[in-house]
Amino acid sequence: MFKLQTPFSYFLILVLLFLGESMGFGQNGFRLPHQQKKDNIKFELLNNLVVVPVEVNGKELTFILDTGARNSMLFSLSEIDSIEVKNVTPIKIRGLGTGGTIDALKSLNNQVKIGDAVDNDHTLFVIFDESINFSPRMGIPVHGILGYDFFKDFIVKTDYSKEELTIYNPRHYQEKKCRRCETINIFLKDDKPYVRTPIVHDNDTTKVTLLIDSGASDALWLFNEDWSIKEDPKNYFDDFLGLGISGGIYGKRSKLDGILFGDYSFSKVNVSFPEHEALEEIVLFDERDGSLGGDLLKRFTVIMNYRDKTMTLRKNRFYKAPFHYNMAGLVVEHDGLVSVSSFSKTEEISLEPGVNSANNSIEIRVNPILNFFLAPKYVIAEVRKDSPAALAGIEKGDELLTLNGKAAFKYKLFEITELFTSKSNRKISVEIKRNGRIFKKKFVLKDVI
Repeated sequence: MFKLQTPFSYFLILVLLFLGESMGFGQNGFRLPHQQKKDNIKFELLNNLVVVPVEVNGKELTFILDTGARNSMLFSLSEIDSIEVKNVTPIKIRGLGTGGTIDALKSLNNQVKIGDAVDNDHTLFVIFDESINFSPRMGIPVHGILGYDFFKDFIVKTDYSKEELTIYNPRHYQEKKCRRCETINIFLKDDKPYVRTPIVHDNDTTKVTLLIDSGASDALWLFNEDWSIKEDPKNYFDDFLGLGISGGIYGKRSKLDGILFGDYSFSKVNVSFPEHEALEEIVLFDERDGSLGGDLLKRFTVIMNYRDKTMTLRKNRFYKAPFHYNMAGLVVEHDGLVSVSSFSKTEEISLEPGVNSANNSIEIRVNPILNFFLAPKYVIAEVRKDSPAALAGIEKGDELLTLNGKAAFKYKLFEITELFTSKSNRKISVEIKRNGRIFKKKFVLKDVI
């Protein structure tokens, strides 16, 4: 149940949030307790995204930490038992996707805590549309997004390998010398961080301006298809790119010859080109050429320093991981819970009638007990045309029962995603349920490009 305080008159505003697009208003900010220099916060790395515990007005929730969003957003409200949001004003929100604007509330004077850091006057944009729910694709409840309003108040180190966030009070922060680090200048535009860095394509090098977007799971988005897309021979495929506040985002996926960050370089990098319809009214910064997302950022320990306008990178254990697309062509999502039965046995031991115990003759009665428990239910949310899964006859809406001989509910959702992006020529067998009937399907993971 939501408690709303102080409703005001209706007005229209475009609030550009999620997957790197946002717009809003300043706030007083987060603070660590007096004289505390830093705080360490554990997070989960899911689909290349940093998911952190956040407390909103006393309610424990889970947010995505998003350098590409200016304001904080609260959604997935059907999953929250009760929370109070204060001083609300109806607004309209427009984000990435082709679904247009949606209704929301702007809420002032909220208390938001992350670790030991507290903001007692935090503005939230609250979405009540139940279709705006990223939890099914993440596999855990995700209730919102934290962006610029958090990063502006601290020096933020994200250790993707250890899944640990360290926030430093800027007044006490002293940068440590690091010979294996690369410090890159960034700049802020509309309170979002950008980097100018070279990309390599067609034996040429072009310097591009990229939004640093930890809230996007892909490695790289570009807006100019001339830098990668070719028809002869065809070097791309059409795909579902992700969910935005305004609906699904579709586009082309390809490979970029290379990208450089100082002395660090990557070749054959995954790159996506979103359809122009999904970007309408969103890309307000004319010089922007695309976004740098989680699949690149996770290969480093990243220190974001908005005060000095720098980003410091130190490579980690993910640095040399190959760039693989989803080679199954399937997007799986969590769809509630399903009842699962299991058997256990109890044994009753007694002497047989008329038999002396010294003869060690016993009677064993086995009583089966049927146990029920609730487990995650997984369904197929997207099937890419002509993908291995599609050619095997798997369809959108099928329930996934088993995966390579193991009950689907025994996997975490990110483990299924990792399996589909693991390596080419891996054999996959599944059991699916469709209209009450069970089917067995087999396919082989294949590189698309």
